[in-house]
Amino acid sequence: MGKFVITKRANGEFQFNLKAGNGQVILTSEGYTTLAACKNGIESVKKNSADDARFERKEAKNGAPFFNLKAGNGQIIGKSEMYSSAAACENGIESVKKNAPDADVVEDF
Repeated sequence: MGKFVITKRANGEFQFNLKAGNGQVILTSEGYTTLAACKNGIESVKKNSADDARFERKEAKNGAPFFNLKAGNGQIIGKSEMYSSAAACENGIESVKKNAPDADVVEDF
């Protein structure tokens, strides 16, 4: 089962990573100034991850596929790692859809 891990950056901001059951990071957030805002971001991921239309499939300058998860207002709420292929990127999206809705939230700071 997946989990959201909240950490504190060196600049004092909070961020979260969604980790799959195997511990691999499948989604990373932006920085948030407060813990409450970070937790709101997690709730947004849980809600929006069920909708395939919220996943924006992209390609980096080096050709590596990745995706962004967007909220209903179009704001990016999470970014993936760079993948080696489009198929691997789709697997990452499926992993977010599967893990995010019921993932526990852990504070690690």
